[in-house]
Amino acid sequence: MVVMDSDNRMFPRSGMEYRVLGDGEIGGKAAGLDRSREILRKVFPDLTYGNIEIDIPGFVLISTRFFDLFMSREEVSDLDLSEMTDERIAHAFQRADLSPQLVGDLWALVRQMHQPLAVRSSSLLEDALHMPFAGVYLTKMIPNNEPAAEKRFAQLSEAVRLVYASTFFRGARDYVRAATEEPVSDKMAVVLQEVVGARHGDRFYPDVSGVARSYNYYPYGSARHEDGVVQLALGLGKTIVDGGVCWIYSPRNPRQAPPVDSVDQLLKETQLDFWAVNMGKPPAYDPVKETEYLQKSSLSDAEYDDTLASVASTYDGGLDMLVPGTGRAGPRAVTFAPILDLEIIPLNKMLKELMAGCEEELGSPVEIEFALTISRGGRSARFGLLQVRPMLVSDQLVEVTEGDMRDERAIVRSNSALGNGVVQGIRHVVYVKPEAMDMGRTRTIAAEISRHNRELSGSDNGYLLIGFGRWGSSDPWLGIPVRWQEISGARAIVEAGKEGIHVEMSQGSHFFHNLCSFQVPYLSAGSSEGAVDWEWLSDGEVALDTDHVRTVELPEPIRIAVDGRTGRGVVTR
Repeated sequence: MVVMDSDNRMFPRSGMEYRVLGDGEIGGKAAGLDRSREILRKVFPDLTYGNIEIDIPGFVLISTRFFDLFMSREEVSDLDLSEMTDERIAHAFQRADLSPQLVGDLWALVRQMHQPLAVRSSSLLEDALHMPFAGVYLTKMIPNNEPAAEKRFAQLSEAVRLVYASTFFRGARDYVRAATEEPVSDKMAVVLQEVVGARHGDRFYPDVSGVARSYNYYPYGSARHEDGVVQLALGLGKTIVDGGVCWIYSPRNPRQAPPVDSVDQLLKETQLDFWAVNMGKPPAYDPVKETEYLQKSSLSDAEYDDTLASVASTYDGGLDMLVPGTGRAGPRAVTFAPILDLEIIPLNKMLKELMAGCEEELGSPVEIEFALTISRGGRSARFGLLQVRPMLVSDQLVEVTEGDMRDERAIVRSNSALGNGVVQGIRHVVYVKPEAMDMGRTRTIAAEISRHNRELSGSDNGYLLIGFGRWGSSDPWLGIPVRWQEISGARAIVEAGKEGIHVEMSQGSHFFHNLCSFQVPYLSAGSSEGAVDWEWLSDGEVALDTDHVRTVELPEPIRIAVDGRTGRGVVTR
């Protein structure tokens, strides 16, 4: 049984101190949290910055010891997990008992803790520098607010079992095979962490969630790669990590708006809803659903909660411009102008110092996840550091010239390419047929792509993937909502342009973290004539053809080059 502190608390008030249950390993995510404590103490010795209080949300770690005990139980050990669907695995794990010692520890925790909890995976493979597993396993948030401790315990134990089950879901298994040269098995530790936020009626959520990167693969305007990039969203960070609509800016110039054509376009493309933990009437019982206790709410709900004033701007028709705050009537846009323009809290300055300190400690560019609550009027704020992990940035010298871009052998040309390096030897192209692209059927298209990926799983050199809209988005109207493991064979990805499809690329999602860490080039080809040579592709030998997606086998391998200094990328036959 874990030793509690002097006032008999199982759950620590701050993540600067934490508990470990069991004597096993704690996994990649938990190790990152442990490392973050030391970084914070060095960068901000007083754990404050202006009117911002800095902390790591309190957490308890369930070591892999309890995972081993769970997997040894007869109800689980006798299962042929390789032949079962994800749903069957999840239900089977819900029927198995946790070890008596863990049951006792979880009972002690829920009797003292009434704050919403995030039950997060922390596998031994997860968040490693050369083997990124961000977003592959599940995180389940629970309200933990039932009056009866028995019900709170049931919610927590079911969430732990679901995280255990996700270790063996098909996508995770495919991902491990794609990421490792030799067969490996993973073990799962679990992080039980306080959700940063405040309660507003039946909703619990932070004012701001964010992802900050010290290296920017998509600089625009006067921004440079080394300036970094930050993404912000109202509500839980699920909006960002799922590739939803959020606000993006350069820490070097936080007042510069994203590249949009007009205020009208910005109003159309602003964040319109947000995720919150459901603190009200319990939903339909579904212990194998990751979002069982989450709800989506609208901007009008945030305005009712009085959380919109610190993050939004209002359109002034007379001036034809956005004005920071919500002190006047008019359409709202989530621009974070009160924070970035008016600086009611010094968030951007703090993030720059934090990123610099993390880079120095880890010896590489970094990605930081965080959440923030702001007092009404912006008098004070609480900054919760959720994760720090290294980014892998290639230093290979690659030059793509203007002449290369005009080469008649080029089949894809991009002036906005992510990554840096050369990929050779690819002889398969999987592409969404332009004439069949329909933003209303992107889920179907994603399923077809997953099938093509499985068919090519034995191809040593992988394939080039071409489609439309934002890859990896959870919003099917922004792009094709594939999970990383469903395109595990892709060695380069192209976001082609098409009339009527205009979506800014996401950088803060788990999808893009894995993309960059695996050094998979990502080329945005735009909609200009010649950006993609569709005619040449259509002449290829068809290996697999479905309603919306086609795989062609090429007579000769293609070469993919991305120049990280200029952002140019070209695919050449």
